[in-house]
Amino acid sequence: MAHAFASLDELGDGPGFRKVRGPLGITAFGVNGVVYPPGFPGISHYHDTQDELYFVHSGTAKVEVDGKERILGPGGLFHVESTTPRKIANAGDDDLVLLVVGGKGGYVERDGHVTSEEDLALRQSLGTGVGSTEPAMSGDAGSAGAGARKGNKS
Repeated sequence: MAHAFASLDELGDGPGFRKVRGPLGITAFGVNGVVYPPGFPGISHYHDTQDELYFVHSGTAKVEVDGKERILGPGGLFHVESTTPRKIANAGDDDLVLLVVGGKGGYVERDGHVTSEEDLALRQSLGTGVGSTEPAMSGDAGSAGAGARKGNKS
């Protein structure tokens, strides 16, 4: 499957896990949606080999790791190495909706390529983030046909 679309609502109802990989045909990494009801205390856990990245879509998460607590709201991110115990609880009055991505095996170098001169210019205009003065991608307009060059890729 070259591409697929879905929403967390289509993948399940109520609190619990929403398996994303199967319905979207993902084989390169693990990914789940998770919905915790208000007051859910969280489950302390760790993994043998899979690091995890948590993204707070909505609600308020309380993350407990290494004896520390942190509150994350919508847009919050939390990365944890596989064998580090962690607990994510719902600290709010509404459902906590998380997207959790897991993987192992290391970083794949930036390998994105734009498909047109216009897209290259548009991508370069974005920059790399708040406060950054670096261009988002290296290469000149002539490189669009061959894709982005090594360096700042998408």
